[in-house]
Amino acid sequence: MAKYDLIVVGMGPSSIFLAYELVIKNKAKNVVLIDEGKPVEKRYCPVEKKGECMKCKPFCNITSGFSGAGAFSDGKLSLYNKEDEDIYVGGNLHKYIGVEKTKELIDYADNVYLKFGADKHLEGTEYKEEVTKLKKRAKKEDIDLIGIPIRHLGTEKSHEIYKKIQDFLEENGIIMKYETVVDDLIIEDGKVTGVKVYSANNKEEKEDLFAKRVVLAVGRKGADWLSNICEKYNIKTEPGAVDIGVRYELKDEVMKEVNKYLYEGKFIGRPYPFRDKVRTFCQNPSGFVSEEVYDDNLSLVNGHSYKDKKSTNTNLAILVSHNFKTPFNKPIEYGKNVAKNLNELGNGAILVQRLGDIRRGKRTWQEELDNNDVVPTLKSAVPGDITFAIGYRTMTDILRFIDAMDKVVEGFADPHNLLYAPEIKFYSNKVFIDENFETNIKNLYCIGDGRWYDKRTYDGISSWSTNGKKYNRNGGIKNDRSR
Repeated sequence: MAKYDLIVVGMGPSSIFLAYELVIKNKAKNVVLIDEGKPVEKRYCPVEKKGECMKCKPFCNITSGFSGAGAFSDGKLSLYNKEDEDIYVGGNLHKYIGVEKTKELIDYADNVYLKFGADKHLEGTEYKEEVTKLKKRAKKEDIDLIGIPIRHLGTEKSHEIYKKIQDFLEENGIIMKYETVVDDLIIEDGKVTGVKVYSANNKEEKEDLFAKRVVLAVGRKGADWLSNICEKYNIKTEPGAVDIGVRYELKDEVMKEVNKYLYEGKFIGRPYPFRDKVRTFCQNPSGFVSEEVYDDNLSLVNGHSYKDKKSTNTNLAILVSHNFKTPFNKPIEYGKNVAKNLNELGNGAILVQRLGDIRRGKRTWQEELDNNDVVPTLKSAVPGDITFAIGYRTMTDILRFIDAMDKVVEGFADPHNLLYAPEIKFYSNKVFIDENFETNIKNLYCIGDGRWYDKRTYDGISSWSTNGKKYNRNGGIKNDRSR
């Protein structure tokens, strides 16, 4: 019977930094990290050689393994301006510990990356006056531009850096269990005592692992799993959000000012008539559109950029935030249904459509794509009509945001620009934790993209919701709709 002091589920950045801190503080005693994927040096996406997504089994190498989905992103570290009085990206941590403490932690994390070989150059720091003008231009169109320093690692350099961190952790006694699936928690008398696992390559190879404490750090890839676990064990949560949108590809020359001045511009708007939050995300100058596979064989689109290898296009996400309340509060299921419908339209592949064809109310055909002014970088994408599966409200938000952006960045609404779908960001239910990151299950902790709230935010709440069911503080299911 395997017994540990600490089990960490997931090997994304949050769990990596947890393990790193335990090593630095000389507290890494019998700690195991578990992930369904592979070590970073064995994570390889065959699409570059095969020209199409091979739906790797048992799990996609882009989304699973050491360093999480970040290993195949372009590796941008979003920092802050020294004069900033608030933190504008990266979650809500500053709301609980304060802005200054958050800045200290950002500096600390940044220095760890520098220690392991990150590029010392910062993007977005040299053109303050030009950025100010760009912000004013955006504001006239009711769009906010967040301009912060960016440390660009690059996709291939991210692999090198995470390999060094991985080696450091292993050399200092952190145990790594790869290609291992955590199927369930072991909970006895309201206290977690371990996890149930099986081999990713053979479901019959099962094992129970026990520990004094368990940390869940499953990220966006594990959002659905975490929601199911919370429902099963009555872990206090609140429904989160889901971001649904497209990956937008256009020529570098259109985005040359933003690319030069900021490297990544974070534009946020609330277009009429719905006033939903619409934002750009993960901008990749001279980058490449990519495909990644999630559970249930769902194909989602993403993007990345290398340090050395370059295209002539910029790609970025345009995402619309969806928050569901009574009576429907299952954002993950909603997003999965949108992705499934789009995948079916593309026969399992990513769909791509020209902006001009959407305006004309027609699908895009392969011949049109072959002769398009913007040459697609995701060669396996199938031309079609994404409006068959993306809802009217979401599509309206996206198109009106593009129109507004065209007045900020001329050419942003060029009819030859490409929209790839689906790009969806799944977030776990908001798991309630205390100041020590502990859930209402004793010795069970949640970190990273678990979307945590400080204990003080729910001390006064007498009931909560988990996947549509209402609970009293004593665990009984409520019959009314109060929260």
